[in-house]
Amino acid sequence: MRVTRSLATALAACVLLVLAPAAAAQKRIALTFDDAPRNVGAFFTKAERTKRLIAALKKARVSQAAFFVNPGQVRDASDAALIDSYVRAGHVIANHSFSHPHLNRLAAADYLADLDKAEAWLKPRRGYRPWFRYPFLDEGGKDKAKRDAVRAGLAARGLTNGYVTAEGSDWNIETLTIAAKKAGKTIDRAGLRDLYVETHVQAADFADALMVRTIGRSPPHVMLLHETDIAALYIADLVKALRADGWEIVTADAAYADPLKSAAPDVPSANGTLTELLAWEKGLPAPRWYERNDLAIANPLFAERVLHEKPAP
Repeated sequence: MRVTRSLATALAACVLLVLAPAAAAQKRIALTFDDAPRNVGAFFTKAERTKRLIAALKKARVSQAAFFVNPGQVRDASDAALIDSYVRAGHVIANHSFSHPHLNRLAAADYLADLDKAEAWLKPRRGYRPWFRYPFLDEGGKDKAKRDAVRAGLAARGLTNGYVTAEGSDWNIETLTIAAKKAGKTIDRAGLRDLYVETHVQAADFADALMVRTIGRSPPHVMLLHETDIAALYIADLVKALRADGWEIVTADAAYADPLKSAAPDVPSANGTLTELLAWEKGLPAPRWYERNDLAIANPLFAERVLHEKPAP
């Protein structure tokens, strides 16, 4: 039987309606930067790094990133001005503790007192958001009583977990770069850029695939980065690569509006990304983390691709 043109048109419209939800399920990710204001890195002063990072985010059309601040690192008015400059550029700030402690090394009361000290500095400032990110992503490890005490303390303060879903250990790339610079080694800047970009795109894709297996959907992800010289150099390249890979850059506000904000995984040891903890809680097997977070894998890659050193036999 022949299909009339009008029927064919109607069928095509139905196909578009069926495909529309799939097209809307684009990968989404927010960019967040820990440890602001960070110490001097391999290439820039703190002021130069901030200026370059703000300019790079603007060039990349990232309307809002989140900076998780350690007020204990704010040494003087110039450091405070760096934080304010991020806010003036449209970004937001949140609590990463005052002194960046490991929860598994403090009593819950002392830990909460430290984050209260940070809140006192942060809360009156423009751009503040009521999010707390655990330093080292350490939520208490195997100590469930401590974990639950701090979770309750956050709720009582009106704070939500500034969780992470994707990370590529950029802090380690920075550490290796600083060490190479101090040692007088030649750093291949193109190799450094490519390693940084590739690592974080792969980390995002790994997290998304695992999250879909875990919760059955692709949520707006939160990428963990740090306020580093490497970010100031290459964040625009990373954003370009993420978009080419099908990612939409969303605001931190949008990411943290997701129902995941109330997730409280119960696992044997609470330490890591939310993706990892949820997958562990569901019973998915290891590895539940992106492979380059293993320094035994990451460090030889850096030596080979950035320093052009031959691997040890």
